[in-house]
Amino acid sequence: MTDLSRTDVLLDPRHDAPVDGPCRSGARDVFERGANEQAEAARQREEAAKAVCHRCPARLPCRRRALADRVPHGVRGGLTADERHLLLAHG
Repeated sequence: MTDLSRTDVLLDPRHDAPVDGPCRSGARDVFERGANEQAEAARQREEAAKAVCHRCPARLPCRRRALADRVPHGVRGGLTADERHLLLAHG
C-alpha cells in the first residue's frame, strides 16, 4: 500500500511535479490540454491524468505545490485547474 502522507518527496523547483512522480517518466501530454481539444476529449484526458495521480505516492505534495503556486493549467496532484481554482476560492 502506498503511503500518501509522505512529506519527504523532493520537488524540482523548475517544475510543478514531484521528482519521483510517475508523471515524470510517462507521457506528460495527458496532464495538459491540447490546442483545439474538444470538451469530451478533455474530460477523458483529465480522467486518465487523475488515474495516474491516484497511484502516485507524491500526489498530496504535488497538489499542495500546485495550490501554493496557483498553477493555472493542467492536472496536478489529482485535481484539474478548475478544481484547484474552486478550492482556492472557497478555502
